[in-house]
Amino acid sequence: MLKRKIETALHEWKNDPHHKPLIVKGVRQCGKTSIVRDFAKRNYKHEIYLNFFERPDYIGIFDGSLAVDDLIMKMSAFPGLNPMFEAGNTVLILDEIQECPDARTALKFFSIDGRFDVIGTGSLLGVRGYGKKKKVPKSVPVGYEDIVDMEPMDFEEFLWANGIGEELIAKLKEYLETETAVPEVLHNRFRELFLQYAVVGGMPEVVQTFVDTKQMNKVLLLQRNIVRDYEDDMVKYADDKDKPLIRECFESIPRQLSKENKKFQYSTVKKGGRSSQFSGSLQWIEDTGIIVRCRNLLITELPLDGNADQDTFKVYVKDNGLFISMLEEGTQQSVLSGNLYGYKGAIYENLIADVFSKMGRSLYYFRKDSGLEIDYVMRYKGECVLLEIKSKTGNTKSLKTVLKHPEKYHVGHAIKLGDYNVGREGQILTLPLYMAFLLTEY
Repeated sequence: MLKRKIETALHEWKNDPHHKPLIVKGVRQCGKTSIVRDFAKRNYKHEIYLNFFERPDYIGIFDGSLAVDDLIMKMSAFPGLNPMFEAGNTVLILDEIQECPDARTALKFFSIDGRFDVIGTGSLLGVRGYGKKKKVPKSVPVGYEDIVDMEPMDFEEFLWANGIGEELIAKLKEYLETETAVPEVLHNRFRELFLQYAVVGGMPEVVQTFVDTKQMNKVLLLQRNIVRDYEDDMVKYADDKDKPLIRECFESIPRQLSKENKKFQYSTVKKGGRSSQFSGSLQWIEDTGIIVRCRNLLITELPLDGNADQDTFKVYVKDNGLFISMLEEGTQQSVLSGNLYGYKGAIYENLIADVFSKMGRSLYYFRKDSGLEIDYVMRYKGECVLLEIKSKTGNTKSLKTVLKHPEKYHVGHAIKLGDYNVGREGQILTLPLYMAFLLTEY
């Protein structure tokens, strides 16, 4: 069983004496079911598991009365289920709860009743009108459920899966804090692992296959199957009129990022495309958790969210391994060889977007019509800090221009991430790409 950070959140939820039914939200195949079922087996005497996607006949349990005792009676009479309800020792798992909106409504009554713990998992809960018939709950149980978001595995979890323990990661943090170069043997190992993460990504089944076999052809096959599953969801769950628009938006992402100016343009989706035509479709994809937006800043000042242009943004795939699988044959091998420069830097940028978004960071960049552009801007240690993703010889003209004019841009520090070791050049802290996940301070 792969070690996941969400285990801590699950234990904190269970140990809270006032906890409510829990919803675990996350993109398809990020590991929700396996982690929740493993948690249930280790922490409860009885587990009752209903998967509404595999067994749509379970949906009938939630027809009619949603009173807890009535639901217990219907489950107890359901052929082959044989549930054991024991107050304080039973957990009811409602897997793929988006397929049964009335089960979501029932969480209110389980919360009020309080005898049994309930965990629901769902992958399309952010989209409007979900489930095969695009139903919505009779009422969303606001105030009667706890919600935790689950992402695919981040780089730190990938390190754990590959045998890197907490001591080595703590040592890496020391090198960052003291701005000391990482010893060559460790530097090369972390660099190698980061390149592997770039192509493998964080889908648990993909990571486990990589750890077990190291066969990249199997990794790529699994990734492309996941992408096809996402595309199937677009057909199954979106409104009929939106289905082709959503697919066109999704399939345009590699083209969007291969441009010199990576701003998302609806005309790149389809010639003559407009925001009024495609913005809802793009929002649908974002609500599923597949993509993340990086918004352009009007000015480089805190608060970043308040200074972001909501209509000017880039779009990245939240899992870089899936993004690589959408590109042309041979891209995997190029990245593993250290070549991240393809697609005009898109692989670099998407990889860092993967790392930051899985850390829970909102994404921002800064671009002016003059051509001045900073790859990322972030709040770090209480300041507005610039980030550039560059090779050793990469041009940092925009970075230096902003730093030279604090009276105009109000920025005093920058971080340059690239294929090199820790160092400093005046106001610019240089870091290896693999240290991006350590930039946790706000």
